[in-house]
Amino acid sequence: MPEQAPQVAGAQAVHRALAIIDAISHGTRSLQAIAERIGCTRSTCHRLLRALEDAGYVRHATGGGYHLGPTLMTLGFLARDQLPMTSAARPWLQQLSDQTGDTVHLGIRDKADVLYAAKVPGSRKLEANTRVGYRMPLAWTGVGRALLLDLNEAEWREIYDDALAHLPTGLNRPDVPCWSQYRRHMQEYAAAGYTFDLEENEFCVRCVGAPVRDASGEIIAAISVVGATQYMPDHRMISLRPLVIDVALAISRDLGWVPSMARPSMLLRAAS
Repeated sequence: MPEQAPQVAGAQAVHRALAIIDAISHGTRSLQAIAERIGCTRSTCHRLLRALEDAGYVRHATGGGYHLGPTLMTLGFLARDQLPMTSAARPWLQQLSDQTGDTVHLGIRDKADVLYAAKVPGSRKLEANTRVGYRMPLAWTGVGRALLLDLNEAEWREIYDDALAHLPTGLNRPDVPCWSQYRRHMQEYAAAGYTFDLEENEFCVRCVGAPVRDASGEIIAAISVVGATQYMPDHRMISLRPLVIDVALAISRDLGWVPSMARPSMLLRAAS
C-alpha cells in the first residue's frame, strides 16, 4: 500500500496540470480563478503553473494572466499531422476547395462537439470563421450531422436535446428546427449520405457535408464545404451534394473502406 501513494499523488498532479491547461484554453487567466476552477489551493496551483511554464505548456504575460504556451502549439501541429485521416484527406480537401472556391473542413467527433481537424480556406472574400481545433455542436453543423448519420433516432434526440439546452440566448441565437423537423431532415440525410446546414448554427453561413468511413465501415470523420449564404443558394447546395459525397468516398477508400464490403444501408447511401 505505501508504494502506491507516490503513484496516486503523481496521477493527481498530472490530472490537475491537464485541468489547468483546459481552464486556460477556455479563457481562465488569473491564478486565483484557475485555482478555483480546478479545485485546489493557490500555492499548489502556482507550483503546477511554474512547472508548466518551464516546459513551455503555458506562458505568463505581465498584466495579462496565463495563456497557452508554444509547446502546445507544436504538439497540436504534430498531432494533426500524425492523424492518418488528416494526411489522407489533405489533398482531397485542397482539390475540393480549388474546385468550389469555398472553405473545406474535416471534422471528427469529440463527445457532443465536432472538432475541426483540418481546414482549407476558400478563395472568396468572405471566409468561414473557423480554425483547426475549433469546436461546434454536432447537432447544428453540416459536418457534425454527417458524423451522426449511422446513429438511431434515440441517439439523435439525445444529441439534439443537449444542443438545444446549450443554445445561446439573445439576438445571436440562431433559428433551429423543432425535433420533428430535425428528425425528418436527419432521416433524409442518412438515406442519401449527405447533410446540409441551412444557417441553423450561424446566421448567413451554409454548408454541405458528407461522412468519411474507415476500413470497418464506421464513420470516423466528415467533410464539409462552407460558404456565406450569398454563395450558397439552394440550387448550388443541391449541385454540390454529389461532389462532396464523391470526395468523402475517395477519402474513405484511401483509409481502406471498400463499398462492396459495407452493410446494405451503407451501400444504399453511397449509391444515392
